[in-house]
Amino acid sequence: MENIPVRFESIFSADCIIFGFDEGELKILLIERNEEPFKEWFALPGNVVYQSESIDEAAERILYELTGLKGIYMEQFYTFGEVNRHPKGRVITVAYFAMIRLNGQKELKPITNYAKKAVWVSVKDLPKLAFDHSEIFKKGFEKIKNKISYQPIAFELLPEKFTLTQLQNLYEVILNKKLDKRNFRKKMLAYDILKELDEKQKGVSYRAAKLYKFDKRKYSKYFHNELSFGKE
Repeated sequence: MENIPVRFESIFSADCIIFGFDEGELKILLIERNEEPFKEWFALPGNVVYQSESIDEAAERILYELTGLKGIYMEQFYTFGEVNRHPKGRVITVAYFAMIRLNGQKELKPITNYAKKAVWVSVKDLPKLAFDHSEIFKKGFEKIKNKISYQPIAFELLPEKFTLTQLQNLYEVILNKKLDKRNFRKKMLAYDILKELDEKQKGVSYRAAKLYKFDKRKYSKYFHNELSFGKE
């Protein structure tokens, strides 16, 4: 049987969903595209993978080039390979997500002309996105909804020092449901992974609440199984 040469014509890309939490709202990082197709549309930070780099390396490079952010740990969560997802040909994308603290983040500044700008947008006010990026976002949002129920990833979004109200608000925003205040606080404190500080909120017009920190060392030492965060 004659050997038929195989031609590899698929292109790989990396798309990044970066979540942040600010002023009671869950946000994601978007870029405004400056190239066709979908010029002037909003999109997730994403681009093609170079032949000389791994997909993980590409994701870091792409995020930096399109937003100016670097040094952010991102986790692969899904591969999107529909045949017609890109108008110029077959592009298979590997999607990543990260959750970062927005307080103290430097100004977003793309270093390539591929993006006009990078902005934080509330997940409640997302515009229609380029390509299939709306579907990628939905998949990523479902990922963190599931993960936040059994791993303490919420603490990656909060300030280092936070109140129990801020913590509960974050869970309610992500899970899209109200949680009973008494039960939530009782469960969180019972896990003994929150360190109560000898500090209270400053600069608030209402009664200042106690501040807490997530005790990552204690969590790593004592908890090897999944916990039921946010479940009642």
